[in-house]
Amino acid sequence: MSASWKTVLKKSWPTIRIILSIALLWKATSGIDWKTLFESELQLQAQWLIAGALCITAAFVCGGLRWGLFMRRAGFQGSLVGYIGLYFSGGLINQGLPSTLGGDSYRAIAGTHLTRSGQLGQQHKLTEELSHAEELAKQNPKLRLGFAMTLLDRVVGLMGNNILGGIGLVLGGATLASWGTELGYWVLALMLGGGVVLAFALTYQPLMTMIRSLLARFSLDHALSGIRFAFAWPTNIGQAIFAVGIHCFNILALGFCLKAYGADVPTEALMIGLPALSLLLMLPISISGWGLREATLASVLALWGVSPSLTVLGSISYGAITLLCVLPGAYQLLKRK
Repeated sequence: MSASWKTVLKKSWPTIRIILSIALLWKATSGIDWKTLFESELQLQAQWLIAGALCITAAFVCGGLRWGLFMRRAGFQGSLVGYIGLYFSGGLINQGLPSTLGGDSYRAIAGTHLTRSGQLGQQHKLTEELSHAEELAKQNPKLRLGFAMTLLDRVVGLMGNNILGGIGLVLGGATLASWGTELGYWVLALMLGGGVVLAFALTYQPLMTMIRSLLARFSLDHALSGIRFAFAWPTNIGQAIFAVGIHCFNILALGFCLKAYGADVPTEALMIGLPALSLLLMLPISISGWGLREATLASVLALWGVSPSLTVLGSISYGAITLLCVLPGAYQLLKRK
């Protein structure tokens, strides 16, 4: 692909994602008879939406705390409250704010400037780095370290997501497919086995020498402390439990949003549907999952007899509440402006 086509695709991709989100959302809602649905005396129970908002907020706070601890292990000196604030800012950007950077990139760069007081230092330099992130991330060891810790946070979160999904498949995979339960055991074996291998690698001296050499080659020597904190025994057990717990908050939030419309969804269905959706959302084909989330959940939860209409309503509420919960992240963004 020529450079000009790459430039055109890069500029047009946000528009393409918006169109895809609208198309997927239309597909998810096109089969719903809204008149019949609302004439059925559907009663919204707002207390469950409030409970969902509290769970989503808790998930973001815990996620920001974990990322902040990784950053501090790598030698950065920002306050944990400040890192949590940046985590909300990154979440807000990921909701579709017009930006040349993703939320993860923003917090990876901004996190390297966070001070003990929770303020962002060197504002002029920060602005320059945000404007030239792709080039500077290849040259500046400090930025590379920030990106490495942000990636580490994502990897630990992904493993927690997959472990929870594996448990869900073991409990309810037979409803999904004949091989669903077996797949759950394979997922758990892969995730837990991978964790054991990583823990062993961090204790076996020849492998440690190779890891140190590899990190030194990219000027990421300080990343080793964060990697140990994530995968070394026995802290890896705590990290796994914490990562699964964060995703449990999200599952509870979705369950509460569905319950607000009277849908009674089995826990194992949510433990399968939401982790699978999280994997799909890694593909940048929609804006913050809109449309893709509704279509996927409606298809999956229908296997447990949940009305697609109620699923779409609950999913839209879940997305809207998530947006409201990350609005505090606008404080850091506006303050920097």
